[in-house]
Amino acid sequence: MKKLILTTILVLASLFAASETRAQQNVPTDAGYQLIKDVPYTSDGETDTYRQERCRLDVYYPDKDGFATLIWFHGGGLEGGNKELLDGFRRQGFAVVSVNYRLFPRCKCPDYIDDAAMAVAWTFEHIADYGGDPAKIFVSGHSAGGYLALMVALAKEYTARYGLDADRIAKTYPVSGQTVTHYTIRKERGLPDGIPVIDDYAPITHAGRGGSPMVLICGDRDLEMLARYEENAHLQALLKHFGHDSVLYEMQGFDHVSVLAPAVAYIAADIRRITQGR
Repeated sequence: MKKLILTTILVLASLFAASETRAQQNVPTDAGYQLIKDVPYTSDGETDTYRQERCRLDVYYPDKDGFATLIWFHGGGLEGGNKELLDGFRRQGFAVVSVNYRLFPRCKCPDYIDDAAMAVAWTFEHIADYGGDPAKIFVSGHSAGGYLALMVALAKEYTARYGLDADRIAKTYPVSGQTVTHYTIRKERGLPDGIPVIDDYAPITHAGRGGSPMVLICGDRDLEMLARYEENAHLQALLKHFGHDSVLYEMQGFDHVSVLAPAVAYIAADIRRITQGR
């Protein structure tokens, strides 16, 4: 497994951004960028009031054509959280689609996975309306959002329901996502806490099915949530075995929460490198 060696400049930049990283920017005043809030991504005929409430996204995009787009899923254990425009993704030359999805206990598995897949399909279908390039769409998320990013990219039947081949995703960056069946899904079933389950709702189950290039990012194995690094190491070993373009980065000295700052810095830099040559 690889360990990401951060330069002094990247560490300092990440730590400086950490205080603002979690802040939702309600009305950014970034010159050259627009923010459209609370766009519904369900069908026009949606009648479920909770789905109407939660299945909305924000589109933050630059005033230019052909830009790349990052789809971001928030964390919160599939039980909480809200869409967010992280400061480290602002003014980077690419768009950010920040997604809300339904939450347990008002919904049950696999509703939140289905919502994530629908949001990704919506982005592929509509980002050109804002000037974006559908060939440059990336997917990421932290914690529960990382789990959803993994499921969307690897369990391709979810996006297929909406007419999208998940292999079209340019690259996927799950940050501290579970690769076994998520603990909230286990809780729904009344299973013991901490005991892993691997079934159709475990991203690792779908590791041999191809998919977009993948960068798995975790905090320090000694500081992360229970077995979170080890889960990701297991998934990366299987992806490597099946010839899937993937890498695992362990962010030394960062825990499950603080890993978000250097992860955001890495993701933004990597998207710029891929799409802008820098």
